[in-house]
Amino acid sequence: MRHPVVIIFARAPRLGAVKRRLAAGIGARGALRFYRAMLSATAWPIARDRRWQTLLAITPRGARADWARLAPPGTPRMAQVSGDLGQRMEKALAPFPRAILIGSDIPGLGPADIAAGFRALGRADAVFGPALDGGYWLVGFGPRRPHRPFAQVRWSSPHALADTLANFRRHRVALLPPKRDVDSAEDLAALLDNHAEPRENTVLTAHYSARREASNRYFPPVAYSSSQIETTSTRSADNQALLGPCR
Repeated sequence: MRHPVVIIFARAPRLGAVKRRLAAGIGARGALRFYRAMLSATAWPIARDRRWQTLLAITPRGARADWARLAPPGTPRMAQVSGDLGQRMEKALAPFPRAILIGSDIPGLGPADIAAGFRALGRADAVFGPALDGGYWLVGFGPRRPHRPFAQVRWSSPHALADTLANFRRHRVALLPPKRDVDSAEDLAALLDNHAEPRENTVLTAHYSARREASNRYFPPVAYSSSQIETTSTRSADNQALLGPCR
């Protein structure tokens, strides 16, 4: 493909099969409604943007769903391979010289974030969007990337981004501004509590404001030591951090 590629990881929306940590706090049906709303709100504007080609990477393989409602009709789909999250992401990104991969649990993630990611790839080998829990909401690669970019990563932990950056010691890495993903009822409560009139969260507010927990807990931003990464420039006009080779 001549255009840069955006890959959206998507799981077939089935009761009890999506957002299980969130379901523990708001119920399986609420979590399913949340997942469907977020996937649709993410996929439609991004897939309609002609600056890139958008693919849905779905799991389970061959899963049937009303994909035409969740994403624009005609959006190409590919199956995720088996393996852990890192193996699946590596295989999905491998065929494309410039590609960005996202999920669908970041409220408000849209074309502007994707465009910022591709701008960052114009001067870096890789770009990450840090999440406040220590993971990341976006990952993108240019042609020059490590052989095993996701080796030895402790997934679903506060160390996921730091572990990934350890594989990029000889590559230039850009970081986008951090965002909060929604994995639990506490995450959802904090999101709603801190966006009284959230344009991007209208659907969420309608469904969950009556059920949210009284929690304003924040996860601390991930911290990097000087032995992990060396900052070679300050924040740019796009509010991005450009990091030198991770050491």
